[in-house]
Amino acid sequence: MNSEILGVVASFLITLLIAIPLGKYLAKMFAGEHVWTDFLKPLENGLFKLAGIRPGEPMDWKQFLKAMLTINLLWLVYGFFVLMYQDKLPFNPDGNPGMTADLAFNTIISFVVNCDLQHYSGESGLTYLTQQIIIMFLMFTSAATGIAAAVGLFKAFRDKTTTNLGNFWEFFVKAITRLLLPLSFVVAIVLAFNGTTASYEGKDQFISLQGDTVNVSRGPAAQMIAIKHLGTNGGGWYGVNSAHPLENPSYVTNMVEIISQMIIPMAMILAFGYFIRRKKLGWVIFGVMTVGMFMLMIPTISSELSGNSNLTKMGITQATGAMEGKEVRIGPLATGYWSTLTTIVSTGSVNGMHDSTMPLTGAWQLLGMMINGFFGGCGVGILNYFIYLIIAVFISGLMVGRTPEFLGHKVEAREVKIAALITLLSPFLIMAGTAIAAYLFNNYGDADWAVKPANWLNNPGHHGFSEMLYEFTSANANNGSGFEGLGDNNIFWNVATGFVLILGRFLPIIGPLAIAGLLAKKKYIPESAGTLKIDTVTFGLMTLAVILVLNALSYFPALALGPIAEYFSMK
Repeated sequence: MNSEILGVVASFLITLLIAIPLGKYLAKMFAGEHVWTDFLKPLENGLFKLAGIRPGEPMDWKQFLKAMLTINLLWLVYGFFVLMYQDKLPFNPDGNPGMTADLAFNTIISFVVNCDLQHYSGESGLTYLTQQIIIMFLMFTSAATGIAAAVGLFKAFRDKTTTNLGNFWEFFVKAITRLLLPLSFVVAIVLAFNGTTASYEGKDQFISLQGDTVNVSRGPAAQMIAIKHLGTNGGGWYGVNSAHPLENPSYVTNMVEIISQMIIPMAMILAFGYFIRRKKLGWVIFGVMTVGMFMLMIPTISSELSGNSNLTKMGITQATGAMEGKEVRIGPLATGYWSTLTTIVSTGSVNGMHDSTMPLTGAWQLLGMMINGFFGGCGVGILNYFIYLIIAVFISGLMVGRTPEFLGHKVEAREVKIAALITLLSPFLIMAGTAIAAYLFNNYGDADWAVKPANWLNNPGHHGFSEMLYEFTSANANNGSGFEGLGDNNIFWNVATGFVLILGRFLPIIGPLAIAGLLAKKKYIPESAGTLKIDTVTFGLMTLAVILVLNALSYFPALALGPIAEYFSMK
């Protein structure tokens, strides 16, 4: 147990040691200051020239969003048809079939929006070609899209009054060439040398201890797993994701992968403070997010180490904790640590089965995705938190009887309305989707569909409700993990979650950037004795209280029907 605790503590400290200097580097790099990666400028300029892009051309918030949405739409169309006809393309040594239209629809949306919700099994649902030119490619571009959007927000508050949010294409390309590609190369090398597959050969065979002949999928997995975590994507090369011994062979690779998925989300928060020349604000936000992370992590680990009460009643000893769905080489403590981080940073990768975790652990996993503002995915974490900031500034202004201000700009009705709409969006998508699924399951279970609603759930009752709630929550948060007792590869789940994926990705990017653009062009108001200071611990606690209250009011009834009810039913 002590060695497991030491492993978790070491993972967190190493993450901090990397994230802090990385945050400073990102702030300088995106601000156009001199950094060591400037030797890549000729490559970037060549790409810009080839694409006919003027990287120095300023963009207002509408132009910025137009560029972002246009290129993402292009990837949606391109990827959809490639996935459907992948069986007719080369690099398919295992003869995997093309996807159905509804599965291709869900899959391409999922990877474009950085969710990586997989309604297929990685090694049998895709070919080596599509794993790389679609899946791995989109893992880079979706992460870079989120980072570029965040930098646009940063740029809005760097100057006192401006309409210039920077150039989307410049931020997008730099995010890949100067951040994601170099880090992915390093992580992929580490993984490959520690046992993760990196071959283009087809399936291999071996004889098991029981004498069975087993076919084992291989492929260039190390390359994809690196960006899968660094870009907070999460989609696995193998169906069981990082629980697979060829995707995550040892405790060393486990540490590498968990560190990889946290360093950029953490660094982006600190980069915000350095970029706008308000380091204290960056650290206050970082502190609030860290407190929120521990509020979810500590009860998660406690729940898993306490074991299953039903097994305890049977007299079965659980010295190491709840081991159902866990990998022995990793253990329940490191699995609990991973499950917290993967649900707050939107990675969604798993090193153990979330469907097998204790009921309260499932509640914390769901809540982490519902809040979706404690570090969050690459770039989008700060965008989600920004909405909470605007709400907190507005409420604080009402409490003291002053017009609310954010970084020297008056927050007025239009900005608050946008923030309120974005705040209400997630509960609506999650609750409406879950309600429709539950209604169909209970009232049209025997409908003459290819997959009857009655066959969706392996675990009816409270846990079955949690499985449906988790699926829509994961889709809305662009997380991608799942309670895999749910049969989700059918038209209803592919289409329904596909629409939730799009809305849950782009509206929470559009809203914050619109607010930032509107605020940035307003007249700057210098700080005075009556100005509400947002870079204090007091305001940080106020923001945390707003986050907790908003999400408790929004989600407690659903959580009570699912994981909380299941917890009490086991007593």
